[in-house]
Amino acid sequence: MTAVTAEKDYSFNKLQKRIRRDTGKAIQQFGMIESGDKIMVCLSGGKDSYTLLDTLLYLQRVAPIKFELIAVNLDQKQPGFPEHVLPEYLQQLGVDYQIVEEDTYSIVKDKIPEGKTTCSLCSRLRRGILYKTAKRLGATKIALGHHRDDMIETMFLNLFHGGKLKSMPPKLVSDNGEHVVIRPLAFCREKDIARYSEAQQFPIIPCNLCGSQENLQRKQIKAMLNQWDKQSPGRIESIFTAMQNVTPSHLVDASLFDFKSVIATGEADDDGDWAFDAPPLPAADTKKGPTSDPDKAIKITQIA
Repeated sequence: MTAVTAEKDYSFNKLQKRIRRDTGKAIQQFGMIESGDKIMVCLSGGKDSYTLLDTLLYLQRVAPIKFELIAVNLDQKQPGFPEHVLPEYLQQLGVDYQIVEEDTYSIVKDKIPEGKTTCSLCSRLRRGILYKTAKRLGATKIALGHHRDDMIETMFLNLFHGGKLKSMPPKLVSDNGEHVVIRPLAFCREKDIARYSEAQQFPIIPCNLCGSQENLQRKQIKAMLNQWDKQSPGRIESIFTAMQNVTPSHLVDASLFDFKSVIATGEADDDGDWAFDAPPLPAADTKKGPTSDPDKAIKITQIA
């Protein structure tokens, strides 16, 4: 083994361990997986869902609890969709899977004018079909491949264009109230996933077969965050940490905090306002990641 190969293997092992560790932290912190769960992993053919499936398969092997995995892909009958890619890949892995065929492509093309973004309607149709599939399969959880950067981008999209402080939750109840949706990659960085996907040589299926344009607003947010990441290293980590440290009393949403009942008690409050003084900003610790206590990591990710 050459020195270059050894260094490359060492770098890949560190990357793989980081993704597995971050996934394990999210699973434990948000109670995503329980003993006896049957998890439907939504596999689109993109880097995120491949990494999700790969990581969950590893955790399934080493976990102290037993849970099932079934990979599900929705074939939306887009022209040029390589139908053979996912079945061949999943058969090679020996993974239980189902390919669900629904012609949502024709519906979207019929409803959306030429040149307009089709992603919104396509997403709603896909979501409904996946919920129906989860119910048919008896799945207790639906796993999606959204990662940390998706969550941050969504927060800024809602902030700039929706007038809300709202992001993607790591765990939620589905729109129809019948399913629990989880995002195990919630703590994983997109650039780590991209590197991992390339190293693993996953058979990527591009999401441009329908001819629609990428969501322009999300594209602008992504560009903004990438620029921040280059100009101010650690800023993205600080933003994500802030999303986990919310103080409702220091915002202006009366539905989250009872401002009318606020009175002076005569006692100091460490979480109180500093009145006319700007509060000091703590130095961002970009090394610790989403949790500073490694002992809190889920046991299934305790790898050497």
